[in-house]
Amino acid sequence: MPSKEKLRKKYLLLRKKKYFPVEKNFFKPIVKILKSKKIKSISLYYPSNYEVDTLSLFELLKTKKNISTYLPKLLPNGSMKFVRWSFYDPLRVNKYGFLEPVGKSKAIIPEIIVLPLLSFDKFGNRLGYGKGYYDKFLSKSSVKKNKTLTIGLAFYFQKYKKIPTIKSDVKIDRILTEKGFL
Repeated sequence: MPSKEKLRKKYLLLRKKKYFPVEKNFFKPIVKILKSKKIKSISLYYPSNYEVDTLSLFELLKTKKNISTYLPKLLPNGSMKFVRWSFYDPLRVNKYGFLEPVGKSKAIIPEIIVLPLLSFDKFGNRLGYGKGYYDKFLSKSSVKKNKTLTIGLAFYFQKYKKIPTIKSDVKIDRILTEKGFL
C-alpha cells in the first residue's frame, strides 16, 4: 500500500491535470440538506490548488438571510477555528498559502463543515494535506456532541480503493462529487 505522502503527490498532480469547473447544480445536494434540516451555519473553504471551487456555493448562500457562512482560520497553536465570513469580506494568505478571514471573530462549531480533500475512499476516509487541522478540530468532544455533518468535496477521479489511516484520522460523513453523494 502506498504511503500517504506518495498518495498526496499522486492526487495533487492528478487533480491539477483533470480539474474542471463545476456548475451551481453540483451543490444542489448540499442546498437540499440545508433546506430540509433548517441549517443556520455552514463552513466552506476558499478554493485553491485545483480544489472543487466553492465560490458558486458561496454565491448561492449569500442570498439566504437565515444561513451564516464560515471559513476555517488557522491558530498559532496548530489548531483551527471557524469564523464568520461573507462573500466580500477581506481575506489574507496564511502560512500554507490558503486564504482565510482577516481579523478577530468569534469562533463557532458550524452545523455543516464542507472540506476539501486530495483523495477519499468508500469508507469515509479522506486524504488531506497532511497537517491534521480538520482531524484535530473534528475529534473534539464539543464537535462530536454538536453532531456536525461533514461533507468532503471532490471529483470522482479522486476516489482511491483504501486510504491508509492512523488513529487520529477522523472519517467524514459524506463525499460529494459530480456524480452526487457517494
